[in-house]
Amino acid sequence: MKGKKTVLIIGAGEAGGMLTREILKHPELNYFPVGFIDDDPLKKGLRLWGLPVLGDRNDLIKIVKEKKVDLIFIAIPSAPGEVIRLYVDLAKKAQVPFKIVPGVYELIDGNVKVEMVREVKLDDLLRRSPVKVNLEEIASYLYQKKVLVTGAGGSIGSELCRQVLQYGPSTLYLLGHGENSIYHLDLELKELFPHLEIIPVIADIQDGEKMDFLFFNEKPQVVFHAAAHKHVHFMEAYPEEAIKNNVRGTLNLIKASIKAPVEKFINISTDKAVYPASAYGASKRLGEILCTSWAAKTGIPFVTVRFGNVLGTHGSVIPLFQRQIRRGGPLTITHPMMSRYFMTMGEAVQLIIQAGAIGKNGEIFILDMGEPLKIIDLAEELIRLSGLEPHKDIRIENCGVRPGEKLVEELYEEEEELVDTGRERILKIQNPQFIPWKDLFPQIQELLKAASRVDREEMLKILKKIIPTMKGG
Repeated sequence: MKGKKTVLIIGAGEAGGMLTREILKHPELNYFPVGFIDDDPLKKGLRLWGLPVLGDRNDLIKIVKEKKVDLIFIAIPSAPGEVIRLYVDLAKKAQVPFKIVPGVYELIDGNVKVEMVREVKLDDLLRRSPVKVNLEEIASYLYQKKVLVTGAGGSIGSELCRQVLQYGPSTLYLLGHGENSIYHLDLELKELFPHLEIIPVIADIQDGEKMDFLFFNEKPQVVFHAAAHKHVHFMEAYPEEAIKNNVRGTLNLIKASIKAPVEKFINISTDKAVYPASAYGASKRLGEILCTSWAAKTGIPFVTVRFGNVLGTHGSVIPLFQRQIRRGGPLTITHPMMSRYFMTMGEAVQLIIQAGAIGKNGEIFILDMGEPLKIIDLAEELIRLSGLEPHKDIRIENCGVRPGEKLVEELYEEEEELVDTGRERILKIQNPQFIPWKDLFPQIQELLKAASRVDREEMLKILKKIIPTMKGG
């Protein structure tokens, strides 16, 4: 139609149908949908949602030419990354712009609206098929409960808040040290969930008295502990800050949780806690040990969930690469062989919540991250997504491995025995490192004192004594 953009929709399922209805309901958008592409052979030739199913992936380039398609919408929220990559490649070959409906983890209420359609991101190309979760298990420990999220203004913390709210807690406390991030998150969540009680809390987890006051007065029942100093090279330069925040802060929260008392405490850990080679990794390993120690002492389920990198988090490599691409390059990687485990934000958080549902005592869960990815491959994929050629339009340079970094990360140590939990992509460590609190207490006290006086040599000595598998220092 004259003046309208001809749109081809990939996916004739529920998402494609909702998108079609939205387009037809809003003629002012100037979109004219001509039909669907769908790989289900039973749909070919049918009319669905008022539009014909014109063919499958093999017909895409031909249909683009015949229908003079101006724009392609990929509307398959549950499709894994390899399917999205295939359609992106086909759209590029057809020389037609393309956009995508977000994946299932981003669709908060399950509804698709035109304004949600966005540019394809690296997350879309790397995502896996959605995990089937036990909604009853999750609802039973979150529904009508007081839930507190530390580090709520951060990437993981804010996504935890979004997903937790879908399970109807009575109250959600957004605890963070940075007022701006909490302010913006508070505004966003109150618009999305106006009927639920959301309370912002500006506080520092290093302030033990404030944590005691907060937990005594508000009595949260479930705590997700996502607050942490996490930049490896910064924490190598200032290891005392990793100890003060990630160890003292975690201990403050544990003690406050006992006084409340909480029903469940879910500690967010990292693959860098495995054979730790940095102050950050060691501090997170101590967080795990504190949880197992206090769970044994009190019977409260202080549960830990350990996983690798999450795509798109603040300060991660992806936003850095994107800034470098906008500047025209070069992209800087530390080493051509460096690899990391990656998971999309939505999947990681959903698995954290599910692990929290089944967690007991001081259990440590590991999220199945799939295969590790080379950082250089991610860099090249991001350059291509920007419509440019790696090593031609944008250079990639090696800048050297930074202090505390490993070439390859691991999710568990050789001595740790993994067992199946019966939940998809969630494994459990059968024999986590355990130190009784009476033995751990004096060492933690000495470590915190050394951090307060910035005695880095003593800190390292104590860390290596508590964590025999530590490789750094």
